[in-house]
Amino acid sequence: GGRAGGGKRGQAAGELGALRRRAVDYYRQNEVPSRLEHLLNATFYLQPPDLYGHLANCFAELAKPPTICRMIGRQVLDGIGQPTLQVEIFCTVHNCEKSVSSSTITSHLEVLDQPAPEVMLTMERERNEAIITALRWVNEPLNEMLLGLQPTDQYEVDKLLGKYFKERAREDKENKELEKAEDNKSSPVLTSSPLPVLPLAKKKGNKPGKKEPSPEKPIPPAELLNQCLVEAWAIGAVSLAVAKASAALKNSPLYFYIASLKHNQELPKELVMPLLMVTLLNCGKSSAGKLNLMKEVICIPHPGLTAKQGLTMLLEIQKQIMKFCNPYSSAKFHFQQETTGKMSHLGCLTLGICINLGLELGTNLNLAINCAAHELMDYGKGKYEVTVGTFKNPDEMVDMYVDLVNKFPSIIALIDPLRKEDNEQRSNINTPKSSGLVLKYTNAATVCDLVDVTKLIESEYKYGFDRSGMK
Repeated sequence: GGRAGGGKRGQAAGELGALRRRAVDYYRQNEVPSRLEHLLNATFYLQPPDLYGHLANCFAELAKPPTICRMIGRQVLDGIGQPTLQVEIFCTVHNCEKSVSSSTITSHLEVLDQPAPEVMLTMERERNEAIITALRWVNEPLNEMLLGLQPTDQYEVDKLLGKYFKERAREDKENKELEKAEDNKSSPVLTSSPLPVLPLAKKKGNKPGKKEPSPEKPIPPAELLNQCLVEAWAIGAVSLAVAKASAALKNSPLYFYIASLKHNQELPKELVMPLLMVTLLNCGKSSAGKLNLMKEVICIPHPGLTAKQGLTMLLEIQKQIMKFCNPYSSAKFHFQQETTGKMSHLGCLTLGICINLGLELGTNLNLAINCAAHELMDYGKGKYEVTVGTFKNPDEMVDMYVDLVNKFPSIIALIDPLRKEDNEQRSNINTPKSSGLVLKYTNAATVCDLVDVTKLIESEYKYGFDRSGMK
């Protein structure tokens, strides 16, 4: 019995010794003794009021950087009640899973005011199919592809996202070409016989002294939209979510983080903030009035104001508009006209509100008009329906805009005044004092793509490159 007991004790002592040697090797490989000794010595001289808080902060700096452990894609509603995609990023932080950020971006699929029923059904079907595929992208292949990556490595993340998108786009193109080839094989070739040529009817001569009305130029047809994968917004949503996760982990605002990507991790001394643009009035086809053309009346504070001053002023203007729209309000305005018939009425309304607040249009603030003209084109009549039952051709639209800007010089911007196909008339509206580019973050665009495009635009303006050569 004694020998058996001694053997067991010896075996246990041997196992304990081996365990101690393994522990010593483990901590020595991770430099725990030397780092702990240095940390305790430095802490003794500092003697912080919160000893364990100081030690926790020091150990946090020695911890492994957070890594992406999973992503979740969800269907949510955007600001106008349309279904869209949301991506949530989870990271492993100090051995614990933590929800770090989420992002939502809008799709390129346009939401029209009062579309035809068949158009509405088609758009809803396309949007729902795009969301289903985008959710599958996020929750399956993209989730596995980004597993274990650091959210701070934005360039590597966006590189992988771009590679994945190019592969899906190539597959989609090949499938469409295959379907087109099969359709051509299955559909018989119809040979059409030439139509008989009918003699032209003789025109009656005009009475002497009466001019024949000149025929209107036919409008150019709408250009075909660039086809893209409708589910590609999953790429942009994931890239933005990773950028927001990195900014959150660094306790930095998102625009600081994006600026650090542009300036190679070194923030510039000064950052240029964009001007506020706030929608004051919404009209368009979806409104109750007759006016279709002015989809949005947008207020732009003067550049000399700070962001806080501009926002405060805009909130006061919105309060006055709410009082004006309230039928039970006792508020009185210098200009109180019916705002459902003419564009000038909206200008007078804004002018009256500014007078009541002691503001001056053109000095304290300016206006921009989102015309959304491409939504107003009646291709059957070949004209724009600016108000219910009132149609104008492109030349008449130019005259109307010129008259409006002359009457209200505070209007400094017209957004989408004509279709881009009406280039000739668009150039006749006015000589712009300045021009610029508006970048919309959507679809397969990544954060690094926006940074690269911004650098390219800045180099163009700096060195005078031709914009037509930009790809």
